[in-house]
Amino acid sequence: MNVGVLASGAGTNLQALLETVHGHEVEVVAVVSDKPESAALDRARAHGVPTAVFSRAEYGDRASRDLAMADWLVERGVELVVSAGYMQLLDPAFLARFPDRVVNVHPALLPAFPGIAAIEQAVTYGVKVFGVTVHLIDEGVDSGAILLQEAIEIPDATDPEAVHDLLRPLEHRLLPEAVRLFARGVVRRDPDNPRRLIVG
Repeated sequence: MNVGVLASGAGTNLQALLETVHGHEVEVVAVVSDKPESAALDRARAHGVPTAVFSRAEYGDRASRDLAMADWLVERGVELVVSAGYMQLLDPAFLARFPDRVVNVHPALLPAFPGIAAIEQAVTYGVKVFGVTVHLIDEGVDSGAILLQEAIEIPDATDPEAVHDLLRPLEHRLLPEAVRLFARGVVRRDPDNPRRLIVG
């Protein structure tokens, strides 16, 4: 299965994919960022993966940008799109090009704490259990069907960055596992629960 990855920042989740599933269960054939300075682009180039930058400023609006981005990914044979720290909402027309094939990793136990600054939200709320979710992207904000989740206890958490440091190993394990499941063709929607994906 050919995978395209969207990333805005450091690209540590991309790196996890490149080091685990790329060249084995899947091929990462394209990496896109909305930021030309994104370190994720350098990580991709180091592995010989084609890269491109699609900024909203260049295209004028989200719909035009996402249409161009979808075309570029389709031209490279992308079958599964992975949002790995991509900090932009995706246009519905983009999602329609890859039905049930756009996944995201989110640093919270959805449906709790959706959207940006999820860890900050959780710390402010005073939770003692944090976690990571891998889910489909739909037209809402972190409201798509959930595939994988894992939780860890972090009592007395006060520093969001320290919490994220503890969550990253979960992200780096769960995201490649989700990609493996899609590549095996064993992911399907739960007919009894629209918020859940099942394996089998």
